[in-house]
Amino acid sequence: MSLAALDQNYVMHTYARRNLEFIKGQGAILTERSGREYIDFTSGIGVVSVGHGHPALSEAIATQASTLIHTSNLYLIEPQAQLARELVHLSGLDARCFFANSGAEANEGAIKIARRYGEEGGLPKRYKVITLAHSFHGRTITALKATGQTQMHNYFGPYPDGFVYAENIDAIEGLIDDHTVAVMVELVQGEGGVTPLDREAVQKLAAVLRRRDILLIVDEVQTGIYRTGELLASGLYGITPDIVTLAKGLAGGVPIGAILTTHKSILSPGDHGSTFGGNFLSSKAAMTVLAILKEYHESGALAEAITYFKDKSEAFARRFDTLFEGETGLGLMRALIARDETIQQAVIDAAHEAGLLILKSGRRRVRMLPPVTISRAEIDEGFKRLESACLSL
Repeated sequence: MSLAALDQNYVMHTYARRNLEFIKGQGAILTERSGREYIDFTSGIGVVSVGHGHPALSEAIATQASTLIHTSNLYLIEPQAQLARELVHLSGLDARCFFANSGAEANEGAIKIARRYGEEGGLPKRYKVITLAHSFHGRTITALKATGQTQMHNYFGPYPDGFVYAENIDAIEGLIDDHTVAVMVELVQGEGGVTPLDREAVQKLAAVLRRRDILLIVDEVQTGIYRTGELLASGLYGITPDIVTLAKGLAGGVPIGAILTTHKSILSPGDHGSTFGGNFLSSKAAMTVLAILKEYHESGALAEAITYFKDKSEAFARRFDTLFEGETGLGLMRALIARDETIQQAVIDAAHEAGLLILKSGRRRVRMLPPVTISRAEIDEGFKRLESACLSL
Protein backbone atom coordinates (compact mmCIF):
# COMPACT_ATOMS: atom_id res chain seq x y z
CA MET A 1 0.00 0.00 0.00
CA SER A 2 1.35 3.44 -0.92
CA LEU A 3 2.10 6.09 1.68
CA ALA A 4 -0.73 8.22 0.30
CA ALA A 5 -3.14 5.28 0.69
CA LEU A 6 -1.93 4.57 4.24
CA ASP A 7 -2.45 8.21 5.14
CA GLN A 8 -5.88 8.29 3.53
CA ASN A 9 -7.06 5.10 5.22
CA TYR A 10 -5.60 5.40 8.72
CA VAL A 11 -4.89 9.06 9.56
CA MET A 12 -7.76 11.39 10.46
CA HIS A 13 -8.43 13.92 7.71
CA THR A 14 -7.71 17.08 9.69
CA TYR A 15 -5.16 18.51 7.22
CA ALA A 16 -5.49 19.49 3.57
CA ARG A 17 -2.25 17.69 2.73
CA ARG A 18 -0.30 17.96 -0.48
CA ASN A 19 0.82 14.65 -1.90
CA LEU A 20 4.48 15.23 -1.05
CA GLU A 21 6.84 13.00 0.93
CA PHE A 22 10.03 14.68 2.08
CA ILE A 23 12.87 12.34 2.97
CA LYS A 24 15.69 14.70 3.96
CA GLY A 25 16.53 18.34 4.46
CA GLN A 26 19.51 20.61 4.68
CA GLY A 27 19.27 24.26 5.69
CA ALA A 28 16.26 25.71 3.88
CA ILE A 29 16.16 22.91 1.29
CA LEU A 30 13.84 19.90 1.48
CA THR A 31 14.22 16.88 -0.79
CA GLU A 32 11.16 14.95 -1.92
CA ARG A 33 11.27 11.18 -2.52
CA SER A 34 11.45 11.77 -6.28
CA GLY A 35 14.68 13.70 -5.72
CA ARG A 36 13.18 17.10 -6.43
CA GLU A 37 14.37 19.88 -4.13
CA TYR A 38 12.10 22.54 -2.63
CA ILE A 39 13.08 25.83 -1.02
CA ASP A 40 11.36 25.92 2.37
CA PHE A 41 9.94 29.34 3.25
CA THR A 42 7.74 27.71 5.93
CA SER A 43 10.25 26.05 8.30
CA GLY A 44 7.51 23.65 9.38
CA ILE A 45 5.24 26.63 10.20
CA GLY A 46 7.92 28.54 12.07
CA VAL A 47 9.40 25.53 13.86
CA VAL A 48 12.66 24.59 12.14
CA SER A 49 14.42 27.71 13.36
CA VAL A 50 18.00 26.57 12.67
CA GLY A 51 17.11 24.86 9.40
CA HIS A 52 16.87 21.20 8.50
CA GLY A 53 19.66 18.81 9.40
CA HIS A 54 21.70 21.23 11.50
CA PRO A 55 24.74 19.17 12.58
CA ALA A 56 25.02 20.60 16.12
CA LEU A 57 21.33 20.03 16.83
CA SER A 58 21.39 16.53 15.31
CA GLU A 59 24.43 15.59 17.41
CA ALA A 60 22.92 16.99 20.62
CA ILE A 61 19.67 15.05 20.08
CA ALA A 62 21.49 11.80 19.29
CA THR A 63 23.86 12.13 22.25
CA GLN A 64 21.03 12.89 24.69
CA ALA A 65 18.89 10.05 23.31
CA SER A 66 21.72 7.62 23.95
CA THR A 67 21.74 8.43 27.68
CA LEU A 68 18.31 9.64 28.83
CA ILE A 69 15.21 10.74 26.94
CA HIS A 70 12.69 10.97 29.76
CA THR A 71 12.32 10.39 33.49
CA SER A 72 9.29 12.64 34.32
CA ASN A 73 9.02 15.90 36.21
CA LEU A 74 9.03 14.07 39.54
CA TYR A 75 12.82 14.30 39.48
CA LEU A 76 15.49 16.90 38.76
CA ILE A 77 16.26 17.40 35.04
CA GLU A 78 19.58 19.14 34.43
CA PRO A 79 19.00 20.42 30.86
CA GLN A 80 15.53 21.68 31.88
CA ALA A 81 16.98 23.76 34.72
CA GLN A 82 19.73 25.04 32.43
CA LEU A 83 17.16 25.92 29.76
CA ALA A 84 15.04 27.83 32.26
CA ARG A 85 18.07 29.81 33.41
CA GLU A 86 19.04 30.61 29.81
CA LEU A 87 15.55 31.78 28.85
CA VAL A 88 15.33 34.00 31.92
CA HIS A 89 18.81 35.40 31.31
CA LEU A 90 18.31 36.07 27.59
CA SER A 91 14.81 37.52 28.05
CA GLY A 92 15.87 39.93 30.78
CA LEU A 93 12.74 39.02 32.75
CA ASP A 94 12.76 38.37 36.49
CA ALA A 95 10.85 35.15 35.94
CA ARG A 96 10.53 31.42 36.36
CA CYS A 97 9.61 28.88 33.66
CA PHE A 98 7.14 26.07 33.17
CA PHE A 99 7.60 23.64 30.27
CA ALA A 100 4.92 21.94 28.20
CA ASN A 101 4.75 20.33 24.74
CA SER A 102 3.19 22.96 22.48
CA GLY A 103 2.06 26.54 22.07
CA ALA A 104 -1.54 25.68 22.85
CA GLU A 105 -0.48 24.05 26.12
CA ALA A 106 1.70 27.04 26.99
CA ASN A 107 -1.26 29.36 26.40
CA GLU A 108 -3.54 27.14 28.49
CA GLY A 109 -1.01 27.35 31.31
CA ALA A 110 -0.78 31.14 30.95
CA ILE A 111 -4.56 31.44 31.28
CA LYS A 112 -4.48 29.22 34.39
CA ILE A 113 -1.79 31.43 35.93
CA ALA A 114 -3.84 34.54 35.17
CA ARG A 115 -7.01 33.10 36.69
CA ARG A 116 -5.11 31.94 39.76
CA TYR A 117 -3.83 35.51 40.10
CA GLY A 118 -7.40 36.76 39.77
CA GLU A 119 -8.43 34.79 42.86
CA GLU A 120 -5.86 36.42 45.12
CA GLY A 121 -7.57 39.80 45.48
CA GLY A 122 -10.87 38.58 46.93
CA LEU A 123 -14.20 39.66 45.43
CA PRO A 124 -15.23 40.38 42.80
CA LYS A 125 -13.58 37.34 41.25
CA ARG A 126 -11.37 38.35 38.31
CA TYR A 127 -11.34 35.83 35.50
CA LYS A 128 -11.98 37.57 32.16
CA VAL A 129 -9.26 37.58 29.51
CA ILE A 130 -9.38 40.09 26.64
CA THR A 131 -7.89 39.03 23.31
CA LEU A 132 -7.87 40.58 19.85
CA ALA A 133 -9.98 39.93 16.78
CA HIS A 134 -8.04 37.87 14.21
CA SER A 135 -5.88 36.36 16.98
CA PHE A 136 -4.92 32.69 17.17
CA HIS A 137 -3.88 31.03 20.42
CA GLY A 138 -4.26 27.29 19.79
CA ARG A 139 -6.71 24.47 19.19
CA THR A 140 -7.46 23.10 22.64
CA ILE A 141 -10.90 24.06 23.92
CA THR A 142 -9.77 26.99 26.08
CA ALA A 143 -7.06 28.24 23.72
CA LEU A 144 -9.53 28.05 20.85
CA LYS A 145 -12.05 30.11 22.81
CA ALA A 146 -9.27 32.63 23.51
CA THR A 147 -8.78 32.87 19.74
CA GLY A 148 -10.56 35.94 18.41
CA GLN A 149 -11.61 34.36 15.10
CA THR A 150 -15.19 33.48 15.91
CA GLN A 151 -15.58 31.29 12.82
CA MET A 152 -13.21 28.85 14.52
CA HIS A 153 -15.64 28.34 17.42
CA ASN A 154 -18.10 26.22 15.45
CA TYR A 155 -19.07 22.70 16.59
CA PHE A 156 -16.98 22.36 19.75
CA GLY A 157 -19.02 24.10 22.46
CA PRO A 158 -19.93 24.68 25.14
CA TYR A 159 -16.77 26.69 25.73
CA PRO A 160 -15.35 28.10 28.96
CA ASP A 161 -16.70 31.53 29.82
CA GLY A 162 -14.67 34.64 30.33
CA PHE A 163 -13.18 35.64 26.97
CA VAL A 164 -13.80 39.06 25.44
CA TYR A 165 -12.64 40.12 21.96
CA ALA A 166 -11.43 43.61 21.07
CA GLU A 167 -11.61 44.70 17.45
CA ASN A 168 -8.20 46.37 17.75
CA ILE A 169 -5.65 47.27 20.41
CA ASP A 170 -7.14 50.75 20.94
CA ALA A 171 -10.47 49.16 21.90
CA ILE A 172 -9.06 47.01 24.72
CA GLU A 173 -9.14 49.60 27.50
CA GLY A 174 -12.84 50.24 26.96
CA LEU A 175 -13.61 46.54 27.51
CA ILE A 176 -11.91 46.30 30.90
CA ASP A 177 -14.27 45.80 33.84
CA ASP A 178 -14.05 44.67 37.47
CA HIS A 179 -13.80 41.03 36.39
CA THR A 180 -10.89 41.49 33.95
CA VAL A 181 -7.70 39.74 35.01
CA ALA A 182 -5.56 39.72 31.84
CA VAL A 183 -5.07 40.85 28.27
CA MET A 184 -3.49 38.35 25.87
CA VAL A 185 -1.97 39.49 22.56
CA GLU A 186 0.32 38.41 19.74
CA LEU A 187 2.60 41.32 18.88
CA VAL A 188 2.55 40.07 15.29
CA GLN A 189 -0.57 38.10 14.47
CA GLY A 190 0.46 34.97 12.58
CA GLU A 191 -2.71 33.19 11.47
CA GLY A 192 -4.48 36.55 11.59
CA GLY A 193 -2.51 38.08 8.73
CA VAL A 194 1.13 38.63 9.81
CA THR A 195 0.07 42.00 11.19
CA PRO A 196 2.42 43.76 13.64
CA LEU A 197 0.70 45.76 16.36
CA ASP A 198 1.57 49.45 16.64
CA ARG A 199 4.52 49.86 19.05
CA GLU A 200 3.26 53.05 20.68
CA ALA A 201 -0.21 51.58 21.18
CA VAL A 202 1.28 48.46 22.80
CA GLN A 203 3.37 50.54 25.19
CA LYS A 204 0.34 52.65 26.10
CA LEU A 205 -1.70 49.50 26.76
CA ALA A 206 1.07 47.98 28.89
CA ALA A 207 1.14 51.12 31.07
CA VAL A 208 -2.66 51.05 31.50
CA LEU A 209 -2.62 47.39 32.50
CA ARG A 210 0.21 47.92 34.97
CA ARG A 211 -1.65 50.79 36.57
CA ARG A 212 -4.86 48.79 36.87
CA ASP A 213 -3.17 45.55 38.08
CA ILE A 214 -4.21 43.58 35.01
CA LEU A 215 -1.77 40.99 33.65
CA LEU A 216 -0.25 41.33 30.19
CA ILE A 217 0.19 37.95 28.50
CA VAL A 218 2.22 38.02 25.28
CA ASP A 219 1.80 34.98 23.05
CA GLU A 220 5.24 34.64 21.43
CA VAL A 221 4.69 31.12 20.16
CA GLN A 222 5.46 32.32 16.63
CA THR A 223 7.30 35.61 17.22
CA GLY A 224 9.72 34.31 19.84
CA ILE A 225 13.16 32.66 19.62
CA TYR A 226 14.75 35.36 17.44
CA ARG A 227 12.22 35.20 14.58
CA THR A 228 11.56 38.93 14.78
CA GLY A 229 15.23 39.82 15.41
CA GLU A 230 15.48 39.46 19.20
CA LEU A 231 14.82 36.56 21.53
CA LEU A 232 11.37 38.05 22.19
CA ALA A 233 9.38 40.50 20.13
CA SER A 234 8.45 42.00 23.51
CA GLY A 235 12.00 43.36 23.65
CA LEU A 236 11.57 45.11 20.33
CA TYR A 237 8.35 46.67 21.63
CA GLY A 238 10.00 47.85 24.84
CA ILE A 239 7.54 46.17 27.20
CA THR A 240 7.81 43.82 30.19
CA PRO A 241 5.01 41.24 30.06
CA ASP A 242 3.78 39.42 33.15
CA ILE A 243 3.60 36.17 31.19
CA VAL A 244 5.24 35.10 27.91
CA THR A 245 4.46 31.89 26.03
CA LEU A 246 6.87 30.16 23.65
CA ALA A 247 6.94 27.02 21.50
CA LYS A 248 7.48 26.47 17.74
CA GLY A 249 11.13 27.42 17.07
CA LEU A 250 12.42 26.80 20.60
CA ALA A 251 13.71 23.27 20.04
CA GLY A 252 14.12 23.29 16.25
CA GLY A 253 11.49 20.63 15.62
CA VAL A 254 11.39 18.68 18.89
CA PRO A 255 8.02 19.38 20.57
CA ILE A 256 8.23 21.85 23.45
CA GLY A 257 6.29 24.74 24.93
CA ALA A 258 7.34 27.20 27.61
CA ILE A 259 5.81 29.77 29.95
CA LEU A 260 7.87 32.55 31.52
CA THR A 261 6.14 34.46 34.28
CA THR A 262 7.27 37.22 36.60
CA HIS A 263 4.78 35.88 39.17
CA LYS A 264 7.27 33.27 40.21
CA SER A 265 5.38 31.69 43.11
CA ILE A 266 1.83 31.89 41.76
CA LEU A 267 1.44 28.11 41.38
CA SER A 268 2.03 25.40 43.98
CA PRO A 269 2.69 21.66 43.55
CA GLY A 270 -0.43 20.08 42.06
CA ASP A 271 -1.78 23.27 40.49
CA HIS A 272 -0.39 22.44 37.05
CA GLY A 273 1.79 19.83 35.38
CA SER A 274 2.95 18.02 32.27
CA THR A 275 4.10 14.45 31.76
CA PHE A 276 6.45 15.16 28.86
CA GLY A 277 7.08 18.89 29.23
CA GLY A 278 10.74 19.87 29.36
CA ASN A 279 12.09 16.34 29.44
CA PHE A 280 15.77 15.56 28.80
CA LEU A 281 15.46 15.35 25.01
CA SER A 282 13.37 18.46 24.35
CA SER A 283 15.30 20.58 26.85
CA LYS A 284 18.67 19.57 25.41
CA ALA A 285 17.43 20.34 21.90
CA ALA A 286 16.19 23.75 23.04
CA MET A 287 19.47 24.57 24.79
CA THR A 288 21.31 23.78 21.57
CA VAL A 289 18.97 25.90 19.43
CA LEU A 290 19.36 28.84 21.81
CA ALA A 291 23.16 28.54 21.67
CA ILE A 292 23.14 28.51 17.86
CA LEU A 293 20.76 31.45 17.53
CA LYS A 294 22.37 33.50 20.30
CA GLU A 295 25.69 33.37 18.43
CA TYR A 296 23.94 34.09 15.13
CA HIS A 297 22.27 37.14 16.67
CA GLU A 298 25.38 38.48 18.40
CA SER A 299 27.48 38.15 15.24
CA GLY A 300 25.14 40.48 13.34
CA ALA A 301 24.28 37.76 10.82
CA LEU A 302 20.64 37.65 11.91
CA ALA A 303 20.15 41.39 11.39
CA GLU A 304 21.74 41.10 7.94
CA ALA A 305 19.47 38.17 6.99
CA ILE A 306 16.37 40.05 8.16
CA THR A 307 17.29 43.16 6.16
CA TYR A 308 18.07 41.14 3.06
CA PHE A 309 14.83 39.11 3.21
CA LYS A 310 12.72 42.19 3.98
CA ASP A 311 14.21 44.16 1.08
CA LYS A 312 13.61 41.26 -1.33
CA SER A 313 10.02 40.84 -0.13
CA GLU A 314 9.17 44.53 -0.37
CA ALA A 315 10.73 44.80 -3.83
CA PHE A 316 8.81 41.73 -4.94
CA ALA A 317 5.49 43.22 -3.83
CA ARG A 318 6.24 46.43 -5.75
CA ARG A 319 7.22 44.56 -8.91
CA PHE A 320 4.12 42.35 -8.92
CA ASP A 321 1.68 45.05 -7.89
CA THR A 322 -1.06 43.59 -10.06
CA LEU A 323 -1.06 40.59 -7.71
CA PHE A 324 -0.12 42.22 -4.39
CA GLU A 325 -1.17 45.45 -2.74
CA GLY A 326 1.76 45.49 -0.33
CA GLU A 327 3.96 43.62 2.11
CA THR A 328 3.85 43.27 5.89
CA GLY A 329 5.62 41.64 8.81
CA LEU A 330 8.46 41.88 11.28
CA GLY A 331 11.87 40.21 11.12
CA LEU A 332 11.67 36.86 9.35
CA MET A 333 7.90 36.69 9.77
CA ARG A 334 6.62 38.29 6.57
CA ALA A 335 3.76 38.21 4.10
CA LEU A 336 2.74 39.48 0.69
CA ILE A 337 -0.78 40.93 0.70
CA ALA A 338 -2.68 39.45 -2.22
CA ARG A 339 -5.34 41.58 -3.90
CA ASP A 340 -7.95 38.87 -3.38
CA GLU A 341 -8.25 35.33 -2.04
CA THR A 342 -8.23 33.80 -5.52
CA ILE A 343 -4.82 35.38 -6.21
CA GLN A 344 -3.61 34.31 -2.77
CA GLN A 345 -4.36 30.63 -3.45
CA ALA A 346 -3.10 30.80 -7.03
CA VAL A 347 0.27 32.18 -5.90
CA ILE A 348 0.66 29.47 -3.23
CA ASP A 349 -0.21 26.72 -5.73
CA ALA A 350 2.06 28.14 -8.45
CA ALA A 351 4.92 28.49 -5.97
CA HIS A 352 4.51 24.84 -5.05
CA GLU A 353 4.74 23.87 -8.71
CA ALA A 354 7.89 26.02 -8.99
CA GLY A 355 9.51 24.27 -6.01
CA LEU A 356 8.88 26.80 -3.24
CA LEU A 357 6.95 26.15 -0.03
CA ILE A 358 4.95 29.11 1.33
CA LEU A 359 1.89 29.43 3.57
CA LYS A 360 -1.61 30.85 3.61
CA SER A 361 -2.60 33.27 6.35
CA GLY A 362 -5.72 35.29 7.13
CA ARG A 363 -6.71 38.49 5.36
CA ARG A 364 -5.29 37.44 1.96
CA ARG A 365 -1.69 37.04 3.15
CA VAL A 366 0.90 34.84 1.46
CA ARG A 367 3.00 34.06 4.53
CA MET A 368 6.74 33.37 4.63
CA LEU A 369 8.47 31.91 7.71
CA PRO A 370 11.91 30.79 6.53
CA PRO A 371 14.45 29.22 8.89
CA VAL A 372 15.98 31.96 11.04
CA THR A 373 19.42 30.87 9.80
CA ILE A 374 18.48 30.92 6.09
CA SER A 375 21.37 31.84 3.77
CA ARG A 376 21.39 34.59 1.12
CA ALA A 377 21.72 31.95 -1.59
CA GLU A 378 18.59 30.18 -0.31
CA ILE A 379 16.70 33.49 -0.10
CA ASP A 380 17.71 34.34 -3.67
CA GLU A 381 16.66 30.94 -4.98
CA GLY A 382 13.34 31.12 -3.13
CA PHE A 383 12.43 34.49 -4.61
CA LYS A 384 13.62 33.32 -8.03
CA ARG A 385 11.12 30.48 -7.83
CA LEU A 386 8.40 32.79 -6.52
CA GLU A 387 9.07 35.09 -9.50
CA SER A 388 8.68 32.15 -11.87
CA ALA A 389 5.42 31.23 -10.15
CA CYS A 390 3.97 34.74 -10.38
CA LEU A 391 5.01 35.14 -14.03
CA SER A 392 3.06 31.96 -14.81
CA LEU A 393 -0.23 33.42 -13.55
